[in-house]
Amino acid sequence: MPNVSGYASKTVYLDPAERLAPGRTAVIVVDMQNDFCAPGGYIDGIGKDVSTQASIVQPMTALIAAARAVGVPVVWITACYEENLLPPSMVAQKRRLGVEAICCARGTWGNDFFGVTPAGGEAVFAKNNYSGFSNPAFEQHLRTLGIETLVFCGVQTNVCVESTLREAHSRGFYVTVASDAVASHTAHLHEATLANVRFLLGDVVPSADIVVAWAQQHAAAK
Repeated sequence: MPNVSGYASKTVYLDPAERLAPGRTAVIVVDMQNDFCAPGGYIDGIGKDVSTQASIVQPMTALIAAARAVGVPVVWITACYEENLLPPSMVAQKRRLGVEAICCARGTWGNDFFGVTPAGGEAVFAKNNYSGFSNPAFEQHLRTLGIETLVFCGVQTNVCVESTLREAHSRGFYVTVASDAVASHTAHLHEATLANVRFLLGDVVPSADIVVAWAQQHAAAK
């Protein structure tokens, strides 16, 4: 049976540090927007805890700065959950929960970035469901850059981060989660996602270890 999957990589890198080599890696920043992260935003308004979201800004900022310093692309995913753009499955769940508010509507404060922002020239891809791969331009951009490994940071660990990394894994990308640079409004579900990644889907690594690996590899390449 022919392989028609179009996997991002046909090379098997057994060493986690080798998978993180700057020339094959991109950082994926997921949904760092006010509606997910800030007091007064959508998640706060439906009664969920947003306190951990602020705690990831500092390690994420350091991770992004380190990526830029060694030439690792930083790619941004944002949500826009206006109801006319959502799949029926998401609308049905929203109605079941009795939620009327619109999350990350275009042109609103809730749609704005929280804590971190793209630099000039960095790609930003909007999505209208939980997976970044629902926007075909996202994967096309990664493949054009020759990316094989995706380092994930952002929110929510168990929803959009997990949905995107699972699809990345299925499409052949190596997956790394920066453990201190992802957060969720529900602690036990955050931990469940990290456990699933460790078990079957990729690597879970503190952001400082990723930064050290990049610095060492960048110095060795000079």
